[in-house]
Order: sequence, then structure tokens, then C-alpha cells
Amino acid sequence: MSTITDLNYLKIVLETALLTAQEPLTVGQLKKLFTEDVKAALINDILDEVQQNWKGRGVELVKLASGWRFRARAEFTPYLARLTPEKPPRYSRAVMETLAIIAYKQPVTRGDIEAIRGVSVSTSVMQTLLERGWIEVIGHKDVPGRPGLYASTHKFLDDLGFHTLRDLPPLAELSTLVVSEPAPPDEEPLADEAPQ
Repeated sequence: MSTITDLNYLKIVLETALLTAQEPLTVGQLKKLFTEDVKAALINDILDEVQQNWKGRGVELVKLASGWRFRARAEFTPYLARLTPEKPPRYSRAVMETLAIIAYKQPVTRGDIEAIRGVSVSTSVMQTLLERGWIEVIGHKDVPGRPGLYASTHKFLDDLGFHTLRDLPPLAELSTLVVSEPAPPDEEPLADEAPQ
């Protein structure tokens, strides 16, 4: 009997690959596990079944922007954090505001971001987001100077645990989370808004 006809065996192979992978895996990558031609629809069906089988356990199979992966359920992350007590990086308000503008208004230029925020965007803010892999330049606007057009990446969605941009919370919800703070000292008001 060929292993390709044994659906339980296919399921075990897929589970094993996903449990041991460091990054999310696409259906195309999962197809490469087999020498036989396994249809994408069959792999998706098996992944849906695996996802159901893992419900209610400490680990779940999720579909993210760049593929499928196993991860710890959110309610167990406080326990797991005790194993590696390193603190996650903290980002300035400027970084988070810039990221939010890019995520919700993409594609945008740096000038668009500055117009929305009302302050200039420092190079270090953009560099932080680029180095983190959360944004990328996807083209250039057809205007003088040809400024870069920024958009969020699959890594950004993966890190937030989202499959698509439609999974982002509505902007109305975000406004209730924003705490009013003065602008950090590394930001300068735009020239047309500078104090007289």
C-alpha cells in the first residue's frame, strides 16, 4: 500500500513537519514533503482536520499570512514566559503610530505618514520597522522625488497572529486604547506647524 493513500500517514507527516518547523509553512512547501503529487486541496483538508484535533489543547495549529504553524495558545504564554524571562522589545509611541498608519492606510509615503501624524518621521523610526521586518518598500509614487511606498509585511501579520489585514481590529476600537501623551523629544513638529 502506498503511503500516499494512507491519509492518517499523510496527517502524521504534516503534523511532524509543522511541529518541528521554525517558521510558518505554506501549502506549497508542505507539498514538497511528498514524492507523490498530493493536491493542495487534500493538504488543506488534512490541515483543517489537524486544527480541529488540536482544539482545547495547549498548542494550536493556526493559519497565518505566510503559512501554517503550531503555536502555544494565548492563555499559556504567561507560563511559558517564565522559561525565558527576557523582556520583549519596547517600541516608542512614534514607532507604533507609524506602524499603525502604514497598516491601516497602506501603501503610504513618508510624507503621507507625516501629514497624518503632524510631526516629521525620524529615520530611526522607519529603520526600526524595516529592520524588524514589519514594513517594506513596495514601489515608488509617481511624483517628483519618487518617494517610497511603504506597506506592512507577512512577518508583521505573523507576529500579530493574523492571517490577513482584515483581521486587524477596527480603527474605532483602537481609539479607546490610545492614551494621550506629549510627543517624545526625538520628534519635531512639521515646519508649517512649528511654534511662531
